[in-house]
Amino acid sequence: VLLPYISMNAGNWLSAIIVFLVTLYFLNILFGRLERMQKELQRERSEKAVLEEREKIAKELHDGIAQSLFFLSVQVEKMGSEFSKDNNPYNKLKNTLQHIHDDTRSAIQNLRSLPSQDDITWTKSLDAFFNEMESQHGLKIHREWCLEDDDLSSKEKIELFACVREAIINVIKHAVTNEVWLKTTTTPKGWICSVMDKGAGFDTNQITDGFGLKIVQDRASSMEWKLNIDSMHGETTMTIEKEVSA
Repeated sequence: VLLPYISMNAGNWLSAIIVFLVTLYFLNILFGRLERMQKELQRERSEKAVLEEREKIAKELHDGIAQSLFFLSVQVEKMGSEFSKDNNPYNKLKNTLQHIHDDTRSAIQNLRSLPSQDDITWTKSLDAFFNEMESQHGLKIHREWCLEDDDLSSKEKIELFACVREAIINVIKHAVTNEVWLKTTTTPKGWICSVMDKGAGFDTNQITDGFGLKIVQDRASSMEWKLNIDSMHGETTMTIEKEVSA
C-alpha cells in the first residue's frame, strides 16, 4: 500500500518497527496478567500457611493441654469428695481450673473456626463471637464496627481478633461490669480499634504482670501497631492503632 510513497528499504524498517510495537503492547498485557496471577497465588499460599499453622496449634492444644486439664479436673473432683463443699481453697482451685479449661477449649474453637468459608466473612465471624459472649456471660457489647474485610490482611485479621477477644475476656473476668463499648474507625493512614468498659479498673503499672495483656502487647508490637491502655476513674480503654508510614 505504501510502496508508491516510500522505498522498499524504508518499508522493511517500518514493518519491523510496527511488529516490535505490537509485540511490546501484547507482551505488556501478558506480563501484567502474569504478575496479578503471581500475587493471587502468593496470597493464597500465605492464607493456606496461616490455616495450616492454626490447625497445627489447635491440635497441639487439644492433644496436650486440653486433655491434661481434663484429667486434672477429674482428679480435683475426686479430691473434692474428701472436702466440705464450703471449703474455700477447694472451690477456688476448682473454679480456676474450670476457667483455664474453658479458655483452652475456646482458643481451640477459635483457631479452627475463625478463618471461615468464603461465604462467611470475617466481620460475620466477629459478630458470631460477640453474640456468643453476650449470650454466655450476660454481657452487652455496644458495637461501632467500621472496618471491612478488605481493610485488613489475613494476618491482621487474626491478630486483631485475638487482641479484641483478650480484652473482652478480661472485662468478663476482672472488670465487674456487664457492658463493653467496642469501636473501630478508619483514618487517612490506617485505622483505630478501641475496647472500653466502666468497671473496676486496675493499676496500669502492673500490666506486664498480666499474661493475657502481655500477649496483646507482643501481638501489637509484632504488627507494628500502637497499643495504649488507660484505666482511670472507673473507665478502662484499650486502643490499638495502625498507622501506615508514608
